[in-house]
Amino acid sequence: MDSQDLIKTARRLTKVNRGRPMQANLRRAISTAYYAVFHSLARTAADLIVGTDRNEAWHQAHRALEHGNAKNACLNQEAMLKFPSEIRDFADAFAILQAARQRADYSLEDRYSKLDAQAAIDAAHNAIRSLMKVGTKDRRRFVAHVLFKRRPS
Repeated sequence: MDSQDLIKTARRLTKVNRGRPMQANLRRAISTAYYAVFHSLARTAADLIVGTDRNEAWHQAHRALEHGNAKNACLNQEAMLKFPSEIRDFADAFAILQAARQRADYSLEDRYSKLDAQAAIDAAHNAIRSLMKVGTKDRRRFVAHVLFKRRPS
């Protein structure tokens, strides 16, 4: 999935109805914003580990990213201090957007405004831009951090 296409889709969902968008569209927009961030990280991981040729190995690397493990790695404050601020910003947004997606998808009593959805979309867009600003070496270290279980040396 292309993360920029997901961002565009999320933005469109906030504009489907004139005036007040339906809750289903706002919830889907928030969820889609998270998936834009998730797929940008998965694509970055596959590109850096395997290369950009979309072969079987690339698809396997892309699918290796797990939501829960990635969130936990992003919330590991001690480890995150070793990364540039742009990656820390991405990691913070990843964890926040994942929680927002879970609420939007499963917490039926919550109500959302168009501004809530737009804030999630903007956060996703900015997080992706932050990740891409960082050099390959730091992105590769971050990808290893979120993909691989850390074992004592």
